[in-house]
Amino acid sequence: MFSSTLAQLYCRTNLPTSVSRSLYPLTGYSLRHGSNFIPKQRFAMRTAYFKQLPGEEQCQISFHLLLDQYKIDKVFNFNRSLTEQIDNSLERIRTNVEKEFQKKNKRKKVKKQPAQSTDDNASASEQATEVPADVPIVVSLGAGVEKITNMTIADVLAKFDAGQYANVQLTVLEENFQVSYNSPEVHAVKLPTSMLADFYVCPSRLELHFATRESSTYSWSRGQMPESGNAQQIRWEQVSTELTYMIQKGDVGYHLKFSCTPKDSTGRTGPSTEIISPQPVQAGPGLCPFEVRHLFTQQKLKDGQFRVVSYNLLAELYSDSDYSRTVLFPYTPPYALEIDYRKQLFVKELLGYRGDIVCLQEVDTKIFSLDLVPFFHQKNLTGHYQAKRNVAEGLATFYDVNKFELLESDGVIISEILQRYPELWNQIKDNKPLVERIENRSTALQLTFLRSKHDPRKHLLVANTHLYFSPDADHVRLLQIGFAMLYVREQYERISQQYKLQGSDLALLFCGDFNSVPECGIYKLMTERFVGPDFADWESNKEEAAKNVSLSQPFKMASACGCPEFTNYTVGFAACIDYIFYQKEALSVNDVIPMPSQEELSMYEAIPSPVFPSDHVALVANLEWSQ
Repeated sequence: MFSSTLAQLYCRTNLPTSVSRSLYPLTGYSLRHGSNFIPKQRFAMRTAYFKQLPGEEQCQISFHLLLDQYKIDKVFNFNRSLTEQIDNSLERIRTNVEKEFQKKNKRKKVKKQPAQSTDDNASASEQATEVPADVPIVVSLGAGVEKITNMTIADVLAKFDAGQYANVQLTVLEENFQVSYNSPEVHAVKLPTSMLADFYVCPSRLELHFATRESSTYSWSRGQMPESGNAQQIRWEQVSTELTYMIQKGDVGYHLKFSCTPKDSTGRTGPSTEIISPQPVQAGPGLCPFEVRHLFTQQKLKDGQFRVVSYNLLAELYSDSDYSRTVLFPYTPPYALEIDYRKQLFVKELLGYRGDIVCLQEVDTKIFSLDLVPFFHQKNLTGHYQAKRNVAEGLATFYDVNKFELLESDGVIISEILQRYPELWNQIKDNKPLVERIENRSTALQLTFLRSKHDPRKHLLVANTHLYFSPDADHVRLLQIGFAMLYVREQYERISQQYKLQGSDLALLFCGDFNSVPECGIYKLMTERFVGPDFADWESNKEEAAKNVSLSQPFKMASACGCPEFTNYTVGFAACIDYIFYQKEALSVNDVIPMPSQEELSMYEAIPSPVFPSDHVALVANLEWSQ
């Protein structure tokens, strides 16, 4: 536990007003929402973009028509069926361009003065904007002198794919647009609603077509909103050229603009897209308790040692509902339950631990791909995801690519492997209420098999899980860990034989939220290797009581962090339910990062809070290979 001296580092007062309003705009100007803050594509001039995604039956055609002499400046977008004749598509384009000319004429007539007060001194520039009614609108598609006609759009695109057309141009009036087929594109981009100084930010959504994140280029800029409230008048200053950005304290009050130029691995470049944050950067919550824990993890561990982190992040699925706000976490300010706020905290927390193995539970699918992957990639961490069945959250395991080489990754839904192990299945199969309950669970188990780069003889099998929660389900959880350990043993033995590993060359690490206190059967099974038929957990639900069931597992395991007083701390429940179990014969613990004290946890009554992003506390332990 932290000493009282460290505890005094924390600010015990409420958040400043600027933070408690972190999801709302600053006063002093009126924000003009709408087109100010939607993504804008910067199309290359004189380029027409043809796009058709695999499996889709439509082709998207886009181009930017700029005719200064007629004051026409418009981006045209068309979605046409692949079965449509190209001539019909070109006629549709011609019709829409013609309508734009007609709009200009109509607007011009409205602006004219009555005939009796005609101003003969109208400027030449005003007269030049008059759109002649007889302007011939001609639209064509061709390659050199050859016009492309009498074929479907699908046929045209097939010829593009085959390289049969070179230098294809779309001609509108006398403007020639070079056709770019399936050019790299930013299909969708979105920024988080909360941006805090001294925390990381990245797009909350970034979907690319015909491009890769690794090849694309990015920039972040900052600027202050003018009194007009028109974001188009902001003067921008570039602050980063990375996908992610650590927001600085000096950015408070500034809006941020994110820009992406999509590129593929061959260097092809598509139109840039930029988006402006609807809200300005807000002040952060001050010193968070995990930042004091970071004092113990300021350096990566040396070769032969590795730091393990296990953390339940609290999925948005369970935090963003009326039930969670009024029943589960009524003590938490609503903004502090928002995922856009919380993810800033847990990303910074996780990166600050400088872990080599990171096992996470309750990871939202979108958080894994859009936040954890890009941030962790910059710190040489890569990983894989295991979704639960029919649930939009799951498990994620990351590892440091400088320390470990991935040999295998695997994942299963525990309820789907029950009959695979008759030695346990036969003990419960006739208990219909119990079988039905355990089969309906979506609990997942994730395995990651790694080889040490420092000592290639050393291998690590990392298991990660999040067991079922219900107050009357000790027996269900005990069976889940029983089946999980049978699967782990099976894979452990196969790996040992397949890779010809002996003794301490293969070590087992099992992390997770086990939803089980140390007095219950899971801790007993993992550390004592046996749970008998008389153990109290089997009767946690009388109607489903497991009779004459016993469990065993062959690994000599221990809890790396021992049994902290709290790994989960809410008003309704507070106890130790998370563990990092390690194989004692192959690994040893040389340090455990101190847990926050009850004083820190109760700073805002309980967690989550403005300074704790989850209702769980991360476990962090330093391990090394046994000699």
